[in-house]
Amino acid sequence: MTAQTTAGNATHRSEYAIELRGITKQFPLVLANDNISLKVRWGSVHALVGENGAGKSTLMKIIYGMQPPTSGEIVVDGQPVNLHDPKDAIRLGIGMVHQHFMLVDPLTVTENVILGSEPTAGGAIDYRGARKRVAELIKQFNFDIDPDARIEDLPVGLQQKVEILKTLYRGARILILDEPTAVLTPQETEELFAFLKGQYAAAGNSVIFISHKLHEVLEISDEISVIRDGKMIGSIPTAGATPPILARMMVGRDVVLSVEKAPARPGEVALEVRDVSVPGAAGKHAVDHVSFDVRAGEIVGIAGVEGNGQSELVEVVTGLLRPSGGTIRYAGQTLTNHTARAVSAAGVSHVPEDRNERGLVLDMSTAENLILGEHDDKPFAGPLGLLDLERIQQNARELSERYDVRPRSTSLPAGQYSGGNAQKLIVAREMRKGPKILVASQPTRGVDIGAIEFIHRQIVDARDQGLAVLLVSADLGEVMNLADRILVMFEGKVVGEVAARDATEEKLGLMMAGVTPGQ
Repeated sequence: MTAQTTAGNATHRSEYAIELRGITKQFPLVLANDNISLKVRWGSVHALVGENGAGKSTLMKIIYGMQPPTSGEIVVDGQPVNLHDPKDAIRLGIGMVHQHFMLVDPLTVTENVILGSEPTAGGAIDYRGARKRVAELIKQFNFDIDPDARIEDLPVGLQQKVEILKTLYRGARILILDEPTAVLTPQETEELFAFLKGQYAAAGNSVIFISHKLHEVLEISDEISVIRDGKMIGSIPTAGATPPILARMMVGRDVVLSVEKAPARPGEVALEVRDVSVPGAAGKHAVDHVSFDVRAGEIVGIAGVEGNGQSELVEVVTGLLRPSGGTIRYAGQTLTNHTARAVSAAGVSHVPEDRNERGLVLDMSTAENLILGEHDDKPFAGPLGLLDLERIQQNARELSERYDVRPRSTSLPAGQYSGGNAQKLIVAREMRKGPKILVASQPTRGVDIGAIEFIHRQIVDARDQGLAVLLVSADLGEVMNLADRILVMFEGKVVGEVAARDATEEKLGLMMAGVTPGQ
């Protein structure tokens, strides 16, 4: 299929680009998809939403030929098909842009686009012809990309466009996007939406759009389908949908989506970061001479596109990394021994961005995970260092009840909890320590809507109890909802600060792209 066919108003055999009829996917211990039926019209953007673990990704892998269904039928443009691998899907005009890009950094845009589908002439790769086709596609879709640029030199928004170019080059008429805005600024998101709705779908093609951001789903889609616990709950026209309606369909109950909080009452400076740097790759600083304060009784949010130094900043503040320069004071104390244990002893609790890697020991029980870092301290260890097993069990029962961890179990391995309940375990443990400072990094990543509501309440309550809260999140809506002040990071630097009451997505988005106020 040529690029022109993809862009043009192609004729179709059916009203529907994709039909799923009774799709079931049974794994040895999990029924991931349970008799799911779905219809996606040509010329539309169809959103698919649901909590993490609801079965969305499995369903998309089935459509893209990455996994076979246990039973059911897939129909593409009116014709039943068997998809054995992604090559079959690509031949049928189905393209997929994964949440984590699949690009080769040292190669050029053109080389990445044609990789695996290289045209030949006279037995050799016809690079000149390929570059011409890629350049034509770039011009056709106003992507503003240099076909000779190396991927490693492109910002993340353009890298995503290269991923889309790969599918267009192969003639995709049906485009699946999995959490496509997770690493984009608001301005880049607007550009993506303009392309998807204003050009691609308007030309008669179809988009399946997976996202947990309900306001984006309502903005971009024509129809929305909701999956819960592997089942199709229903599909509704976007014109009749609202965030509360979608949240109720996703969770099965009413959910409070907005964060209600009184104005902050900041006290003394609790966390003081001065001129802190952390080495990065290629001789650059991952954290570049950063300074800020967080006061008791306030939430300071850090916004920015992922990969701009936020992770390293959290690690240096919590003692997981040593700064190469600068100082950090915790409740007025400068630590000479800058380790995670020393920082914790100074009154800092940490909700890490990767709960499985940093927050939990997955094979250990609920009770054991709830005393991590305190297993040799009172009240969990006696004078001879022996564990007080009854006190440890009692602690687990109390915290599981208070923080609504489900199922209620002191012995269940942490790896068997859902994302939301695993995160509740970490929040419970860190708050039980009675900290002065709470560092929460991506606190609701991979967490369902019901748990998000609960965790947000805990963060605001921590502030109201007088804690200094440093919140780092890639979700701009989360930062704007929770924070009292917002700092923006770009390329390792804090490029600006905005009071929450003055923050807008446009203002923060420009700063996230490196445009400082007044430029």
